[in-house]
Amino acid sequence: MVLLKTVGLLMLSNVFMSFAWYSHLKNLSDKKWYIAALLSWGIALFEYMLMVPANRIGYTEMNLGQLKILQEVITLSVFIPFSIFYMNQPFKWDYVWAGLCIMGAVYFIFRG
Repeated sequence: MVLLKTVGLLMLSNVFMSFAWYSHLKNLSDKKWYIAALLSWGIALFEYMLMVPANRIGYTEMNLGQLKILQEVITLSVFIPFSIFYMNQPFKWDYVWAGLCIMGAVYFIFRG
């Protein structure tokens, strides 16, 4: 149950993070950088409101390294669809290879 709650909150957090970090490139490219930064900061608040409880919940059963690698897996799994479907970037096989590398990291950090 802890893993499920942690993953769910981190996935939602990463949706907000992706929008905070990258959507201004598509939607606010004609605005000054500080306007984009302020709006991104506002979105990031919601990211942190999900990420902090997720990490606190996850830390009850996982160590810090496991939480970090889990976060990276979730980041990539959220970023790829965001990149393709929202930012209209083409699919690249490099996403698959990067995912496989991260899965190797998952193996090493969660084994035994």
